[in-house]
Order: sequence, then structure tokens, then C-alpha cells
Amino acid sequence: MRFAPDNAGQETAGRDKKIIRTSIIGIVANVFLAGFKAVIGLVSGSIAVVLDAVNNLSDAASSIITIVGTKLAGKSPDKKHPFGYGRIEYLSAMIIAVIVLYAGVTSLEESVKKILNPQTPDYTVTALIIIGAGVVVKLVLGRYVKAVGEEVNSDSLINSGEDSKLDSVISAATLIAAIIYLATGVSLEAWLAAIISVVIIKSGIEMLKDTISKLLGEKAGTDMVRRIKGIVTTFPDVNGAYDLVLNNYGPDRFIGSIHIEIPDTYSAAQMDELIRNITDKVYAECNVYLAAVGVYSQNTTNKEIMAIQNDIKTMALSFKNIHGLHGFYLDEEHGKIRFDLVISLDETDRPALYDRVMDKIRQKYPNYDIEAAIDTDFSE
Repeated sequence: MRFAPDNAGQETAGRDKKIIRTSIIGIVANVFLAGFKAVIGLVSGSIAVVLDAVNNLSDAASSIITIVGTKLAGKSPDKKHPFGYGRIEYLSAMIIAVIVLYAGVTSLEESVKKILNPQTPDYTVTALIIIGAGVVVKLVLGRYVKAVGEEVNSDSLINSGEDSKLDSVISAATLIAAIIYLATGVSLEAWLAAIISVVIIKSGIEMLKDTISKLLGEKAGTDMVRRIKGIVTTFPDVNGAYDLVLNNYGPDRFIGSIHIEIPDTYSAAQMDELIRNITDKVYAECNVYLAAVGVYSQNTTNKEIMAIQNDIKTMALSFKNIHGLHGFYLDEEHGKIRFDLVISLDETDRPALYDRVMDKIRQKYPNYDIEAAIDTDFSE
């Protein structure tokens, strides 16, 4: 099974190189900043500067995790993991979020200690200049890393970039506290460090929630769903595309299934050719592999049956939280009607709503054996 067109291997390699290159830049910058700030913090006795240096080291560790995660995620599929290792990127993003959270908790703990047992810092002009330079470097680095992360769809880089931007705020607050102390003799750095620690903790929790949500399985983006359905319905005789399910196996790695509605006059050979063409086109244009394309046969030769279909659909859609009816087919020979009833996930009691709809339809068409399945629009 392929996950992408033939040139996707080169695209993936290019993406991985960007992530690794950006991460290496982050490691080098953070190690240098951590070294300078650690020396300044120890010499001046500033807990805020020392904590800032620790944050830089945690950022460097985050970049290392991003590199390792990217390498592991790029492993080829094997018998044990036939869909590849792409989800490892989400795990690496989760680890980075935990590091951010831990750094915030540790910073808060140290800040509280310094509030209870204050120490008098001893700032120098050189120290302030280096701290100021650190603010600029971390801000520029954070924006760059996050921008690259968004470009290549890497949660690990996005989280690292956001963390760097938060660190620039910490450095800025430290600089402000130092200036206030030099001007007034009032030391506020422990209080500022405590406030910023809370902001970091909040950011870490949000990163963690977002990554866990992706690991659990989020619905596909609306734009992606519309694009795929739009491509499928461009084929002649495809009168509808339904039940699109997309499973995420890592950034930009999707395997899915869909149902199409086609005339009941289609032969098996025609269906086979149509399904292959649909699969190839969606593959080429969306980088999504449709592992299964199901078929709904549609009555197209009997106007009376088509009128019944429209009537039943109108009745169903008159109920709130009924989002659609598809897969309709009336079998005259056996007196059966079958279709799928799409009930919104917003409905609190879906079985009860299903029963109400079916009661109304069966009352109007008592001579037919009506079979309907409760369906879900996973992209709603």
C-alpha cells in the first residue's frame, strides 16, 4: 500500500531535512544562550536569570527530541506497523509539551522559594545587555521555528517555537525586573518569575491537550473533506459521495474510505474502472489513499421510484438533527426499501430520533419492508 504518489518520498525527505535543520539551529542557539545566562545568573545571584538558562536547556532538549521523533517517524512500514510510524511525531510533540509543563512547575516552585526567602541580586551592565540580546534571539528563533513548523505541519516544531516565544517573555520580564531594581532598589524578579511560570504551565497544558486530541483521533478538516468529495463527484455518473472516513497516521498521512452513489445499471467492470480512477485521482491531488470505495446503487430508470425517494428524503429532513439520507434503493421484486439515515452527533438520543423518523416513513409506505441504518457524518 502506498501513502503518496511516486514523488512523495522526495517530498517527505525534504520535509524531514527542514525539521532537522531547524531543530539543529534551535539546539545551537539555546546551548549558547543557556551558557551565558547561567554564568550571569550565578555571578549576580539572580534566580530569574538562572531559571531562564534552565529554560534554554529544556528548549535544546526539545529540539533533540524533535530530531529523534522525525527520524523514527520516517521509518518505512513493516509487518508490525503496516501503516508506518508517522504518529511518533505526535508522541515527540507530547514529550515536548510535558517538558514545557515541567519547566513551568519547577520555575514556579523556585520562584515561590525566593519570594519566601528573598535574595538581593547584583546586576551589571554586561548582564543586562546579554539578557536583552537573549530576548531578541529567543523571539526571532521562536517565530522562525514556529513558522517552519506550520509550513511542514510539524507539531513538535510548532510547540518548540511557541516555547521559545514564551522564553523571550521570561527574559523580557527578567530585564524589566533588573531595570526596576537598579532604578528603585525594589526586587520584583521572584514575583515576575512566578507569574510567568503560571503562563508557562498554562501553555504546556494546552500543548498537551492538543497533542493528545490528535492521538485520540480528530475529525478531518472541513477543507480536506470538501476537496475529496468534490473530486469524487466530478466523475460522470457519481451522484453523491458519502461516509468519508479519514484515519490519520501522522502529519499529512491519511488512509480513508468513502461511499459513492452510482446508477443501478452499472456493470462490475464499469464499477471497477470508476473506483480505480477515483482512488488514483484523490491520491494524486490530496495525498490521501482511499483503501475502500463502497457503492450505493441508485434507481435511475423508474420515475415513480425516484419520486418515492424524494418524498422519503423530504420527510426525514423535516426532523431536527437529521443531516441527510443517502444510499436509497427500492427493490420492487422483493418489496424492500433500504437507505442510510445520517443523524447528527449533536442529537442526545439518536436511537429515539431514528424510531420517530422510521415510524413516520413506515406509516406512509406500509406495503414495503423498510431497512435503514443509522449513519454518522464523521466530518460534521
